[in-house]
Amino acid sequence: MLTHCLLCPRRCGANRLRGERGFCGAGAEVVVSYYGPHFGEEPPISGLNGSGNVFFSPCNLRCIFCQNHQISHKTFGRAFSPQDLVHIFLELQDMDVHNINLVSPTPYIPQLAVAIARAKEKGVNIPFVYNTNSYELPQSLALLEGLVDVYLPDFKYWHESAGRKLSKAAAYPETARSAVKEMKRQVGNLDVAGGLARAGLLIRLLILPGNLSGAKSTLRWIKEALGAETYISLMSQYYPLHEASRYPMVARPITQHEYDDVVDFALEQGFVNIFGQELDSPPLFIPDFEKAKPFERP
Repeated sequence: MLTHCLLCPRRCGANRLRGERGFCGAGAEVVVSYYGPHFGEEPPISGLNGSGNVFFSPCNLRCIFCQNHQISHKTFGRAFSPQDLVHIFLELQDMDVHNINLVSPTPYIPQLAVAIARAKEKGVNIPFVYNTNSYELPQSLALLEGLVDVYLPDFKYWHESAGRKLSKAAAYPETARSAVKEMKRQVGNLDVAGGLARAGLLIRLLILPGNLSGAKSTLRWIKEALGAETYISLMSQYYPLHEASRYPMVARPITQHEYDDVVDFALEQGFVNIFGQELDSPPLFIPDFEKAKPFERP
């Protein structure tokens, strides 16, 4: 699959085994920028001991407001083989985290499929979480069936123009809808036991200024296509990072009214499994990938 890469919707066709790199910039080896316990996810993901986040680099989107732009917009970190990843997964499990959280994993689906299967054979028995921007192809996600336990997609935009302008992603809405349907087919609704996610789907919606994300339309679709029992996370944490200050449409945080309006709409639509955030919540821990020692625990 790496000799003619068609893993994501960009379908670059790069021969990554011969050193070619497509839009995202990923090569043949898996690049990890950071791994360790993380406490900024939803309650059933972070729990008390944290989620075992593994940050991959780079990403197949180019969001102008990306909080992880240090690693998403370029290749930054160390290269690992699938067997090396197995050792990381085992190490994280030994840290007593509740799951292994694969952040921006799309460019490395084939290698991760191998690594997850081997890790489970080696005794990793905590859930694997696939933490994605939803710019995915169903046929690529199918490689992970039976391996990924929890899908954690961020459904970014309902409007095609927003995806192009803010993330350089053509046909984002229809692509994300197909991807999320495939995720639901594989794992079903979120299964929470003892306050922790064991398997299933949890959809994130980052509320953007001026309703740029089209969150209400996305919620209508989720209700119709997946059911109002679907677990959703309505995130208020948007902040104009990276290049966002250059674009007036996203150069400010969201208002309390903008956030409450989406929450009220979700409740009116009958959603009962909702995670929310206070606008004045403490800032989430984001590693400074360029200053932190490689793989130092937070």
